[in-house]
Amino acid sequence: MRIFRLSLFIAITLIFSSAHAAGGFKVAKYGGEFLNLGAGGRGLGMGGAYSALARDVSATYWNPAGLVNIEYPQLMLMHAEQFAGVVKYDFGSFAIPFGPHRSLGLSLIRLGVDDIPETKLENPNAKLSPTNRPYIARTFSDAEYALFLSYAVKRTGNLSFGANIKILHKSLGDHSAWGLGFDIAALYNPLGNLQFGLNLQDITSTILAWDTGRRELIVPAMKAGVSYPLAVPMLGGSMSPAIDFEVRFEGRDFASQFSAGPVSLDSHLGWEYQRDAFAFRFGSDVGDFAAGAGISLPKLQIDYAFLSHSDLGDTHRISARLSIEELKYRRPR
Repeated sequence: MRIFRLSLFIAITLIFSSAHAAGGFKVAKYGGEFLNLGAGGRGLGMGGAYSALARDVSATYWNPAGLVNIEYPQLMLMHAEQFAGVVKYDFGSFAIPFGPHRSLGLSLIRLGVDDIPETKLENPNAKLSPTNRPYIARTFSDAEYALFLSYAVKRTGNLSFGANIKILHKSLGDHSAWGLGFDIAALYNPLGNLQFGLNLQDITSTILAWDTGRRELIVPAMKAGVSYPLAVPMLGGSMSPAIDFEVRFEGRDFASQFSAGPVSLDSHLGWEYQRDAFAFRFGSDVGDFAAGAGISLPKLQIDYAFLSHSDLGDTHRISARLSIEELKYRRPR
């Protein structure tokens, strides 16, 4: 417990000191927003309340410390389309056990709007007219990528740590930007089934450098969660309630649930009921209703997640997770 408190204190201190140091830079509000769309149908069906529950390959996104719990190599793929299919979001991840107490992971995220038309006039020096019509000169994409390199280690029977190195890339037409960021995380089980998760993102701040000379700064953020899975014998299954909080320092004001000066707070609530091979989920993702379902087949799990939004429309997400359950790949004891 003392180790966890110390690590928590150091991590929160890092966040505040980094946020203060970033005061002299131009902060790009929502500069890393594409990294907040989630990964995997299970966590998204629970409204994103998954930082304390993530114990599969999707932990590379939610909480890399959770990777120490995989027993076999795992692969996950997810696809989603938003705004009537205009915006496409894809997530892919692979993780392997590495020795008795460590794991490694690799993930890729892409958010993109493709085939955007660029129009020009036939005679750019003249006014628009029936004889001087615009035409499509070319099409281009607005795409954002993130590559996660993840590492997790179990320090004791109930305490694990994890870290991500993130390589970011953005492209818009003929211009592009690169960035490098770091996350650190912890997963703690103090007693019984009670679980705490902590993910400190962009702990040193992340600078996106555009080829135009523009510099965008992504300041640190914190995701923290708690869950308490328990068996329900009278229903013949188990349930997992969970709650997560996100703390940011971008001055989101009205765009967050709670704010005070530059600090904002958003919440995620989730609940899952599982019996045999089937699971049902619902939750609240920053106030928006979420729900989902999953089925576990031999070596394969398929999950579906639904997210409602009053202004931006509904989103449907499907993910598949494959476990390579062969004895030669199993985590050594």
